[in-house]
Amino acid sequence: MIFSGLAERLQNTLKKLKGKGKLSEKDVKAALKEVKLALLEADVNYRVVKKFIKEVEVKAVGSEVMESLTPGQQVIKIVNDQLAELMGGEISEINFDSNPPAIIMLVGLQGSGKTTTAGKLSRLFKHKGKKPLLVAADVYRPAAIKQLQVLGDRLDIPVFTMGEKKNPVDIAKASISHAQSQGNDVIVFDTAGRLHVDEDMMAELKNIKNEINPQEVLLVVDSMTGQDAVNVAREFDKLLGINGLILTKLDGDARGGAALSAKTVTGKPIKFVGTGEKLKDLEPFYPKRMSSRILGMGDVLSLIEKAEENIDVKKAKELEEKIRKNKFTLVDFLDQMEQVRNMGPIDQVLGMIPGFSGAKQLKNMQIDEKQLDYIEAIINSMTVAERTNPDIINGSRRKRIARGSGTKIQEVNRLLKQFRQTKKMMKKLNNNQVSPGKLNLPFMGR
Repeated sequence: MIFSGLAERLQNTLKKLKGKGKLSEKDVKAALKEVKLALLEADVNYRVVKKFIKEVEVKAVGSEVMESLTPGQQVIKIVNDQLAELMGGEISEINFDSNPPAIIMLVGLQGSGKTTTAGKLSRLFKHKGKKPLLVAADVYRPAAIKQLQVLGDRLDIPVFTMGEKKNPVDIAKASISHAQSQGNDVIVFDTAGRLHVDEDMMAELKNIKNEINPQEVLLVVDSMTGQDAVNVAREFDKLLGINGLILTKLDGDARGGAALSAKTVTGKPIKFVGTGEKLKDLEPFYPKRMSSRILGMGDVLSLIEKAEENIDVKKAKELEEKIRKNKFTLVDFLDQMEQVRNMGPIDQVLGMIPGFSGAKQLKNMQIDEKQLDYIEAIINSMTVAERTNPDIINGSRRKRIARGSGTKIQEVNRLLKQFRQTKKMMKKLNNNQVSPGKLNLPFMGR
């Protein structure tokens, strides 16, 4: 789960307030002291934390809150609103110029993940109906061009390159003519990075920027570097001028709280966040949704968007009909499991569901994505008849399936038991008789 450490601390602290029928000013201040410590431990900028706590306290100890019927819930709402505001308030959209191609220039230090992010961003644009072009303008890092070409091949997105011996400014200039001739309506530039901010690096980036006049200059920063990420953003903005940030590795929790400081310290919005290693693991940054996820309130809108992108509507309708007629098989079970898996890391998907989104609850579930591999192997080791009608699987069949899948008979038994439970659960879901918190999912522990 994103921000899992911070989320657990905040949720535990605010839960104490929620359970009280009446709050005193002392209760609120004690809770906010815990919130302050949690934010500082997550590497949120000290000045940002100080301002945040002060603003929450002013609103939380007001008479309209303290004298209300649900003061604890109102304090939590105030924390949620202020946390969202801290991260930027509203989503900051990409500026697509009315006269294509729109030009997006990615900049950042070496190792921040620019090249991979260029691929992820292009994939996102392609899914939105754009026709992107990737430009390999990093001629210094060994294999940078090759890496971008490999990503382009995987995504079926063209990559413009002129080799390692050309000047990046010349590459940039030529790529625009190429994009116009090929009908590309958005260009994503992968530029060279350095181990630190230096004059030569900035001079080259300024020359490229002056030549191509981008709609967006986006700084790619590794959120795991903590406050260094914010300091780098400030330097790039001062020397180059940036329009926003893309934070990578937000799924790593060590010092990810720096993300909460970025907007306040730099004045520049976070536009996208990297939430995993796969090419689909990049999403627009919604401050309000992220705040809701951190505080354990779920994020239904993001969940719906992920479902719409990854779940086959036709198959979903077929499944609904099968459940209604009680014809749900192991083939359907595996297919649905794979579609959920395609939505992203399981803990992140569950973290978007109200009722599942508490950090402590997710932690206690012991989510094990490797279990999905075992399940897939077991089902693939069955005959068509066994997958369609698991009731025929007797002792000798179980032994054969276990040998064929490289698992134990106990694991085959466990899967069959989970399938029966899932089948019952889906029947109840169809009749609205079960809540999300009662689900027994096959990837929770092995």
